[in-house]
Amino acid sequence: MSSTVEFLATVPLFKGLAAHELDKFAELLREKSYPKGSVILFEDDPGDSLFIVRDGRVKVVLVAEDGREVILGLLGVGEHFGELSLIDDQPRSAHVIAMEESALLVLRRDDFRRRVEASPSVAWSLLTELSRRLRRADDKIGSLVLLDVPGRIARMLLDSASDGGSELIEKPLTHQTIAHLIGASRETVSRAMREFQDSGWIVIEHRRIRIADRAALDRRAQQRV
Repeated sequence: MSSTVEFLATVPLFKGLAAHELDKFAELLREKSYPKGSVILFEDDPGDSLFIVRDGRVKVVLVAEDGREVILGLLGVGEHFGELSLIDDQPRSAHVIAMEESALLVLRRDDFRRRVEASPSVAWSLLTELSRRLRRADDKIGSLVLLDVPGRIARMLLDSASDGGSELIEKPLTHQTIAHLIGASRETVSRAMREFQDSGWIVIEHRRIRIADRAALDRRAQQRV
């Protein structure tokens, strides 16, 4: 139990809560494991739980009728999904798929609501996190509309590095994954990534991307079409 409490203290949704609140949430959580490639949630499934990534990595995706995939987000340890369903009781808005073997903590809606009713600080933490996500969604929409493909890639790389707190992007990003994230073809992404490497803006180290010239990438991400 103590390890779960310590973990929750690092999760953005919970880290502002007092220790006794974290204890109560830890009692309600259940851990589930998912193998690589398995579907955790299907779009339009009933929304009755919040999921927190304890170990591994998942992707939130929309799949078109022709099989094309658009990645809405990549979520790693400490990140969560399904929070909207805790509020509006609506079905899931996207698929969630395990990109590698993953362990998730699951919190049922009814349990969450009881905690909110007992402690308004929990609701405030949720509102703060939803506000942060909405701002990031606005930024992503702006990038898709206003930037060309190299500009979108530059913006995504800078954001990914900032999330990790260093110049090294720890999460492996294939060109296909980047293409699905920014709405482009893999060939266009590969061409832009080669240009970034040749210019000395990024370095590939053991399949990880390191930001070598943040200022240059930032300038490229500012160039609007």
